[in-house]
Amino acid sequence: MKQVFSKPVSLKDVQTHFCPGCHHGSIHRLVAEAMDSFGIVDKTIGCASVGCSVFLYGYFNIDVVESPHGRAPAVATGVKRARPDRIVFTYQGDGDLAAIGTSEIIHAANRGEKITVIFVNNTTYGMTGGQMAPTTMPGQKTSTSPNGRDVANDGKPFKMAELLSNLDGVAYSARVALNSPKNVLQAKKIIKNAFQYQVEGKGFAFIEALAACPTNWGMNPLAANERVGSEMIPYFPLGVFKNNENL
Repeated sequence: MKQVFSKPVSLKDVQTHFCPGCHHGSIHRLVAEAMDSFGIVDKTIGCASVGCSVFLYGYFNIDVVESPHGRAPAVATGVKRARPDRIVFTYQGDGDLAAIGTSEIIHAANRGEKITVIFVNNTTYGMTGGQMAPTTMPGQKTSTSPNGRDVANDGKPFKMAELLSNLDGVAYSARVALNSPKNVLQAKKIIKNAFQYQVEGKGFAFIEALAACPTNWGMNPLAANERVGSEMIPYFPLGVFKNNENL
């Protein structure tokens, strides 16, 4: 029988620890497929931060540097400047990148650091207790907003892909989702484009991936996946917000 589907070379052959319905595993696969397509597994360095992203080293056949909470872009900047011949990417959650690490991501993007950033937006702090994140939806209940996010007090959710697209140092900024086969295929293409920017030395590339967190949302996997499409995508529209090949 002809094998038509296999594990990417860039991924380790290990059992996932992520919760049922979590999209981290799907995002990992798309990142790995991008690495495989460019043949860069032996020259890629990942920078993980605190949160569910911290387990990057357990799933990828690459060198991984652990970073303090929110500081992955700063660490990735140091790695890339020290080893400009390497492909360097960060893998971060929304509580990490959009809250504790806001300064790091904005300044790394503004400087146009030649790195790739994979930003997983599941509208909550996934590992550290399900607190309200900068991306938490209006009215969404979390461990620190038990009555729902009140935009009058807390403001509206950050749209990071659009925010960073306004910075001159950003070459590529896009948002994808993992809630349907169509969106997964589109995400695969866009994530590959982001790595291609770095392979070709074109500059800073940012990918925001809308993902489900059934455990902290208090939903079963099916309902959580449906929420991505019915609630998140209308507020966080998918697409490419900046594509500047000339940087």
